[in-house]
Amino acid sequence: MSLRGASLAFGKRTLWENLDLDIKPGEFFAVLGPNGSGKTSFLKVLLGLQQLHSGTATLAGNPVERGSRMIGYIPQQKSFAPDTPLRARDLVGLGVDGDRWGVRLGAAKVNRRIDQLLDQVGASDYANVPVGQLSGGEQQRLRVAQALATEPKVLLCDEPLLSLDLHHQQAVSSLINDQCHEQESAVVFVTHEINPIIDYVDRVLYLAGGQFRVGTPHEVMTTEVLSELYDSHVEVMHLNGRIVVVGLPDATTHHHDEHSMAGEGV
Repeated sequence: MSLRGASLAFGKRTLWENLDLDIKPGEFFAVLGPNGSGKTSFLKVLLGLQQLHSGTATLAGNPVERGSRMIGYIPQQKSFAPDTPLRARDLVGLGVDGDRWGVRLGAAKVNRRIDQLLDQVGASDYANVPVGQLSGGEQQRLRVAQALATEPKVLLCDEPLLSLDLHHQQAVSSLINDQCHEQESAVVFVTHEINPIIDYVDRVLYLAGGQFRVGTPHEVMTTEVLSELYDSHVEVMHLNGRIVVVGLPDATTHHHDEHSMAGEGV
């Protein structure tokens, strides 16, 4: 996936401009930044849901397009209502043939694929349980399985660890990393907190104040870089393989399409 001269603006406000970026097969690429910096808009561009102000976005050499089966998408964790009748396997099945209308053809083949995906994410034991009765972590495993159904070349993740406890954060992150390396999928992982995925991340795109920086976590997550992006002193410490950021300015929250939390934490 590539961007060339990519710029995105809403009215007089520029989220970023002149972004040149190549995300390679098998790369785990994190997107970070405060509220309103453009993280969600960045994902929308890659999904073909948001037009660039200028420049191009391509997937395998072709313009990105809405609904591409080369792209898998994992949304934020949002719980289902307790009385939702949809079973776990039904939810995963939507990723297999949910784009088709009418009576399911080749049901045996589809069911085998669903079983394979459930096993891949460790969800076979609750395949027939209504999704509303599952924990947030179990539900998010199903969303990972659903996103993997088309064997995507690119896996886009919109803060998929939000609201999950530490155990499920680790489990879901590991599943996504496995797809990245075993299937050579490029992973684009939007997050407000890098530490749960720090062991997997190859490069970071940090968006802030209409500016950006791209590099490895140790190149981008530094006192000098973040202080420059925020135009204010930000202290960054690396402790036992984790990153602690202190002194981030409060981010504005009035912009129309950004809903993630500001900054990084322990």
